[in-house]
Amino acid sequence: MDNILSVYEEKMTKSYNNLESEFTTIRAGRANPHILDKVTVDYYGAPTPLQQVANISVPEPRLIQIQPWEPSLVKEIEKAINLSDIGINPTNDGKLVRLVFPELTEERRKEIAKDVKKHGEDAKVAIRNIRRDAIDAIKKHAKDEGVSEDEIKDLEDKCQKMTDRFIADVDKAVEAKTKEILTV
Repeated sequence: MDNILSVYEEKMTKSYNNLESEFTTIRAGRANPHILDKVTVDYYGAPTPLQQVANISVPEPRLIQIQPWEPSLVKEIEKAINLSDIGINPTNDGKLVRLVFPELTEERRKEIAKDVKKHGEDAKVAIRNIRRDAIDAIKKHAKDEGVSEDEIKDLEDKCQKMTDRFIADVDKAVEAKTKEILTV
């Protein structure tokens, strides 16, 4: 019966990891190369992740420098960044593409913090939905197998404790990211 819970624990872990990866793409006024993780460049007709066609570095706290392996890709990289939703205009000197991060205003920081909380709430809803599915599976399996009420209750309690643990982790992640964003 415990193997039922391990399947749902894995799903909750995936939900939490998804939240963490979303947080890495949210910029907090400092240059973070992870905001480029979802940017793809047209490389000889194939959409290719930016990391596979260029060297990405952070020489200063508010600057990302992108040096393509092939100089001919500078225009394609610039175009791909403009088409993405990161909200920063790239500049190029023919060899490098630079992204200069402006200082975030207080108002913008609060908007981003709200967005972080919304992502956190979405993750908690996903985790609670997984808990509901787990409890349904426990009840169905117990009915089929003829398991005692005490065992069912025990599994439901384990499932609730697992859910509480993941929701606490989400709350900690949201709090840490919010603090990072609101720190000037």
